[in-house]
Amino acid sequence: MIANTPPPPYYAVIFTSERTGELEGYEDTAARMVELAQGQEGYLGIESAQDPDLSRGT
Repeated sequence: MIANTPPPPYYAVIFTSERTGELEGYEDTAARMVELAQGQEGYLGIESAQDPDLSRGT
């Protein structure tokens, strides 16, 4: 089923990142990005995906 969305305009923002071994501050920064996104007019939601192998550090 197609999502029930409000009338346009709305936008998709897509970004990629490459994690390094240094994760200090990552969770705080990610939480702040969600907070900023939620404050944007027309905000519909956030989806995130990552390579499961990378989350295990392999």
